[in-house]
Amino acid sequence: MAGTQVAAGSAQANKKYSVGLFVAAQRRRTLMKNLSSQMPQDVQAGTKLRGQSSAEMPVVTCNDLSKMAGDLVTIDLVNIVGGKPVMGERNIEGQGDAMTFSTMECKINQTRKAVNAGGKMTQQRTPHDLRRLSVDQLHGYTNRLEDQLSLIHMAGARGDQGGTDWVVPTVADADFAEIVVNPVLAPTYNRHFVINGTSLVQGGVQLDSIDAADVYTLGHIDEIRALLDDFDMPMQPIQIKDDPAAVDEPLYMLLLSPRQYSQLLTSTSGQNIRSFQQNAWNRKSYGSKSPLFMGEVGIWNGILVKKMTRTIRFNRNNAAVKYISAANRYSGTESNATIGVAAGNAVDRSILLGAQGLVEAFGKNKNSGAPYSWSELELDHGDKWEVALSMIGGKAKVRFDVDNGAGQAEPTDHGILVIDSAVPVAS
Repeated sequence: MAGTQVAAGSAQANKKYSVGLFVAAQRRRTLMKNLSSQMPQDVQAGTKLRGQSSAEMPVVTCNDLSKMAGDLVTIDLVNIVGGKPVMGERNIEGQGDAMTFSTMECKINQTRKAVNAGGKMTQQRTPHDLRRLSVDQLHGYTNRLEDQLSLIHMAGARGDQGGTDWVVPTVADADFAEIVVNPVLAPTYNRHFVINGTSLVQGGVQLDSIDAADVYTLGHIDEIRALLDDFDMPMQPIQIKDDPAAVDEPLYMLLLSPRQYSQLLTSTSGQNIRSFQQNAWNRKSYGSKSPLFMGEVGIWNGILVKKMTRTIRFNRNNAAVKYISAANRYSGTESNATIGVAAGNAVDRSILLGAQGLVEAFGKNKNSGAPYSWSELELDHGDKWEVALSMIGGKAKVRFDVDNGAGQAEPTDHGILVIDSAVPVAS
């Protein structure tokens, strides 16, 4: 085991001028923590079945496993009853439609990370409190891990982007499947679109022929909104808790990569871009203090557009991008697409969020009684220290087999839709 050491004569050893400690920059936490609400219960389901509004957010949190034994959460969907009514004095006895349900599961596992805080002589040679810094390191690490796991499950892919800020490895890593706990599911056919010129093409097969000119514009957001309004199996909009207009003007949220967001701004000019940004300011001025309306954000056609700090990116010639073809839309069998974009470009994935798109479940650590637990271990007869964090939980994209109205059960991502577009990248 490689421990933290500050050796005699080291550049980090205590000197008269060793008075400051700089930290390598990392990306700030993304907005995932602001997108959560509690697991819905029967009363909320009844509200929706009556066609009434209920407060919803994209991430559903379940703490039930922190109160009872078990490592699996089961989530049910009740399908909407359809069919013709019975008129006049026709017999209705025994003609009741059966309610049908679809079920998904989310499992949890223990995730741990440790930092070596060095030994007594290492602490003697440096003015910095290594034990406290170890705890701060683990706080930052956990924040990044939670955000990245949420983003990966929402996007249905890890992508190729790397760097030291990424703590979840790519799918090529032997430990990837265990780290993400639940399978990372490619977008369902009816929730996956690729930009093609001024239009959107359903399904991921279009990735084979995506062109460098297939970039984001406000026109594509108009097209996304039209799709949302036309869906046979619609997505539910989000309702931000303290937004006074949440019921009357419900929103969807579109998360763009930094490159996509930049393209959206540069491809739009004049009054449209001013309106895009002013709409978000106007909505915030109603009285909401939600951070979802702050930062680099705009609203267009009822869609709140927010820039992410991390990117799900597929590099050119990546031949293993998972998607579900039209032929497999009912089986959910995944296929591989090859990113066919020209040199100097890649493909970024944006995420359109409605209500209840991702579930996160938490268990209980017997030592702390909570999902998170800290421990400090003395090593080498008390000469050295190691600080560790344990968390028990798991995340999974919410997916159900939904009756499409024609008697077919179609796998459907409940509150998530993804749109892929081309972006220029540094060679």
